[in-house]
Amino acid sequence: MREEMADVLVRTGPGTPMGKVMRRYWVPALLVSEIAEPDCPPVRVKLLGERLLAFRDTQGRPGLINEFCAHRGTSLFFGRNEEGGVRCSYHGWKYDVHGQCVDLPSEPQMACKVQIKSYPCIERGGVVWTYMGPAELKPDAPALEWCTVPDSHRYISRRWQECNYLQAMEGGIDTTHVSFVHRYELDRDKLHMHAPCKKYLKADPNVQFTVQETPSGMTIFGRRKGEDDSWYWRITQWIFPWFTLVPPTGPHPLAGHIWVPMDDENCWTWNINFYPTHPLSAEERLEMERGAGIHAPLIPGTLRPVANKDNDYLIDRKAQKEKLSFSGVSGFGIQDSSLQESMGSIQDRTQERLVQTDRAIILARRRLHDAALGADQKQELPALNPASHSVRSASVLLPKEQNVEAWAKAALVASAQNELYSL
Repeated sequence: MREEMADVLVRTGPGTPMGKVMRRYWVPALLVSEIAEPDCPPVRVKLLGERLLAFRDTQGRPGLINEFCAHRGTSLFFGRNEEGGVRCSYHGWKYDVHGQCVDLPSEPQMACKVQIKSYPCIERGGVVWTYMGPAELKPDAPALEWCTVPDSHRYISRRWQECNYLQAMEGGIDTTHVSFVHRYELDRDKLHMHAPCKKYLKADPNVQFTVQETPSGMTIFGRRKGEDDSWYWRITQWIFPWFTLVPPTGPHPLAGHIWVPMDDENCWTWNINFYPTHPLSAEERLEMERGAGIHAPLIPGTLRPVANKDNDYLIDRKAQKEKLSFSGVSGFGIQDSSLQESMGSIQDRTQERLVQTDRAIILARRRLHDAALGADQKQELPALNPASHSVRSASVLLPKEQNVEAWAKAALVASAQNELYSL
């Protein structure tokens, strides 16, 4: 990749072309549970290079404002969230969810003239979303299937990943790596171990790809050998600019991810499991809470994984040798992030050598880059219309003569009436 193109794709701060594109979407900011109660402690949130503060006011409204007081730059994280706003602990200046100063004790008449940056928030699917773009271009709320199911049907976690969002997200649209880095985890993890598809994933690493542009982003068809008369298809949905829906595994919950830039060298990795039609079992929820499947154990009081680059992700060479872990790292989520972070905080894409299995990555980059080049034109962008979010992933055996793209167009609409294709 040309250095100029790579630079456009990975820079997402204020005023950058890709930053302008991403600010046209509702951005996942934090879990509703992180600011669960009125007047709860505020939470630092870094998004797209901006240091922000989330809180819930006395009326129960979520707010996202500049982290720093307009007076002398003190962090409002150390302030008091009470009586309708956050009060700075240094000199008592107080701000509401709109960033408006509502009390300035030393000069009360000045309060109405002081305002800090704020972004509108909505709550949907257990997530607090914020809109950071031009007010006149604000889209309707996200309508991904997991956003619309009851809380009992869904579990979401998020964690800090120490690399650029793009290399993390590219891992999510690369189905080939499952045959390698996850091959032994498939047999051990309770949220994957009962999937019949394991035998196809392990038997055929030579995936043949077809990639289709869609109104929401891209559908990725990965074909492996199935039975004598069938192909095994893993079908991934990439929803612009940062969502994926992962091919499901047997009787286990459906899954998806979101990769949201914190800044150019770090991102938030969101992990979603859900069922469209019934609740998660108590056992499944317990496994997710302890960090199994696509989730990960976190250092208490933080969003940093216990296994991280400072301890070599707790690599276990004995487990690697005994074929309990392909890379020696444990857990789907950390197996992925360990390899993605090993590329460096921002991968040098001028040195890579892509092959046919990277078709989805190539198309995703092109679609993101095309959008960034038109960032100042206020053009229509993929997936701004929430109706385009109603898609599903699949893991399925289909007859060899079946046209998979035609089949997917009807079969993979997210609807209570449609069958789930999970092998």
